[in-house]
Amino acid sequence: MTREMPSLFIAHGSPMVAIEDSVYGRYLDQLSRDLPVPRSVVVFSAHWTEGCQTISASPQPDTIHDFYGFPEALYQIRYPAPGDPALAVQIQELLVSAGIEARLDPARGFDHGVWTILSRIFPDASIPVVSMSVDPALRPEHQFQIGRALAPLRQEGVLIIGSGATVHNLRMLQWNREDGQPEAWAEAFERWLESRISEGDVDALFAYREEAPYAEWAAPSWGVEHLIPLFYAMGAGEERPQGRLLHRDWQYGSLANSVYAFGELV
Repeated sequence: MTREMPSLFIAHGSPMVAIEDSVYGRYLDQLSRDLPVPRSVVVFSAHWTEGCQTISASPQPDTIHDFYGFPEALYQIRYPAPGDPALAVQIQELLVSAGIEARLDPARGFDHGVWTILSRIFPDASIPVVSMSVDPALRPEHQFQIGRALAPLRQEGVLIIGSGATVHNLRMLQWNREDGQPEAWAEAFERWLESRISEGDVDALFAYREEAPYAEWAAPSWGVEHLIPLFYAMGAGEERPQGRLLHRDWQYGSLANSVYAFGELV
């Protein structure tokens, strides 16, 4: 009998999470022990933005190294998980049935929002993966509804992940800071987010830009694509989802490595 999967929001942090020995990397290494084994994984990635909901449909996606200035070892990594074209078609059908325009991309590979975390969570790369675009121009409630359309897949053993960051402002990072402590403004935003998620207060979450402290610092309009995978993951959880924080640590003063669960693990 297939066990219902949760949906998760997982911070992908710095690309270095794939290779560095860190608090967060070690957490991701053990995360799969707390999960049923998924049939397939679907990842909404902050690093794939499209105006139309787009779904990867390649049977063997490439590994995309969509960053620069990092150690050479990072560029040598390949994540050879298979795609799942049949699931991609099923996703498209679910979205279209919900009145959401969707298209398949037969050539899209795994960007680092996908492979950096999956290489730690499922290092043997044996589970098929479908990646999904996000659209920063949509309102949060619309992003939520896209995730909602995919919620039935959880009952079929599909793990749905939103990959981004709840607090992500590259201009505010203190790159030489390694004490693991957050700036007060970053912690204030993350604590507000955690409280609303734990209460299932979707109305407040949809209005986070007006209601949350330091929202423009934590999720600036020019970098909001990192927060919005949270809304897709929330939608894939429950109709009025009460999520649970599974893990949080901090890097560089304000980069939040947070993991939230919606659904079965709550």
